[in-house]
Amino acid sequence: MGERLAALNAIEAAVWQQLSAAATTDRKHPWRTPVLATIEGDAADARSVILREVNVTERRLRVFSDARAAKVAQLQSHPTGTLVMWSPPLGWQLRCRVHLTLEPSGLATTSRWARVKLSPAAQDYLSPLAPGATIASPERPLPDAAAREHFAVITAQVLAIDWLELHPEGHRRARFAATGATWLQP
Repeated sequence: MGERLAALNAIEAAVWQQLSAAATTDRKHPWRTPVLATIEGDAADARSVILREVNVTERRLRVFSDARAAKVAQLQSHPTGTLVMWSPPLGWQLRCRVHLTLEPSGLATTSRWARVKLSPAAQDYLSPLAPGATIASPERPLPDAAAREHFAVITAQVLAIDWLELHPEGHRRARFAATGATWLQP
């Protein structure tokens, strides 16, 4: 990243620029595969997801999911979550507090499916079995003709970002929210 950024607004802009790169231009960016933590009953449940889209202006992140996945039921009953990302080259950790919404249908979801169905990622949504279903062997079942019904978009509206920089010259931490940015004790 070059020299160390000093101003909160410059750091926040760099965070969003890195998020955008992870979703669009840099498929190897470590933030492309954040961990999404949701609530299941009285416990946390976490899994890696793939960051597909970033809207900087609206402070939104998007991931895709099989609509039958456990995370979908979890976000419908508890629509808050946390996306956690770590970048070794930057030395930055992000914890994004988010409000989660599901888009199982509609034009936006249909247009995204039109792109995904032409890629190898389409296989992730074509199983007749729900993610986590017990199976007898690791072979994939035959694709489901109604698989489009299983594809969904999850939108994560970013409420706040907790940014932590681990650096040999001293660690730094800040929070970026719609109400403003503040430094925090690391």
